[in-house]
Amino acid sequence: MSNFEKRFGKYAIRNLPLILIICYVVGYLIELINPQLQYYMTLNPYAILHGQVWRLVTWILIPPSSFSLFTVIMLFFYYSIGVSLERVWGTYQYNVYMISGMLFTIAGSFAALGVYYLMGYGGVADEYNMQVMSMVFSTYYINMSIFMAYAATFPNAVVLLMFIIPVKMKWMGIAYSALLLFDVISATGNPMVNIFYRTAIVASLLNFIVFWLRTRMRHMAPKQVIRRQQFKSQVHQTNKITKHKCAICGRTDEDDPSLEFRFCSKCNGNYEYCQYHLFTHEHVK
Repeated sequence: MSNFEKRFGKYAIRNLPLILIICYVVGYLIELINPQLQYYMTLNPYAILHGQVWRLVTWILIPPSSFSLFTVIMLFFYYSIGVSLERVWGTYQYNVYMISGMLFTIAGSFAALGVYYLMGYGGVADEYNMQVMSMVFSTYYINMSIFMAYAATFPNAVVLLMFIIPVKMKWMGIAYSALLLFDVISATGNPMVNIFYRTAIVASLLNFIVFWLRTRMRHMAPKQVIRRQQFKSQVHQTNKITKHKCAICGRTDEDDPSLEFRFCSKCNGNYEYCQYHLFTHEHVK
């Protein structure tokens, strides 16, 4: 445990996967009630620099895709793997992973805006174009990073592809990584949009890259984590100092909290006996 975690770990947000799902529900309600309002919630660095600072937070409310039955299934899937990661990593580490992904995305949006102007597109773009391009910055690729982190943590877990074909998570993770890499390399079309599109992918996945580099040499499988916790618990129980111990049978207050213990005043020394041997033992002279 790092010193930073010791000091600030207590402030970690619990049940973050559920909170993210609730944010999406709010986003879908906004989309249903007033779809135009979402245009004022996106991660638009141009608008943020012009005073619309609320966008630094509200973009998280925008769902990664339009509402459908498939979307509900995928959100439930991402919720379940998020809960699994939070249980194995701990609340603090999962918070760091998710929040760093969001911060990388925010930083990436401003980096894309800088590249956008350095390449000379600023003179031909208007606020509308910036709004359209900012739509690519969402939690979609952050969810992808959760999937890849799950695949790295549980490589031998099996999922049913298309609800039929059993596939190990490590192969799914490799396939998704290859697809994302292909998207970054092969992006074609409007070069202005590509700047934001490529940056959104790379920035959202930086948290997984950092996670993979940091844990490559010291990664522990979930079973190893469980065994380590059990070992620590056993060591703690073994080393625990008991307050009372019978000099005859060796039973302690840990073995049976209902036992009563007394010291014998007739024995030469500090000898303590349980209620069954207090009056039946031979006195030590």
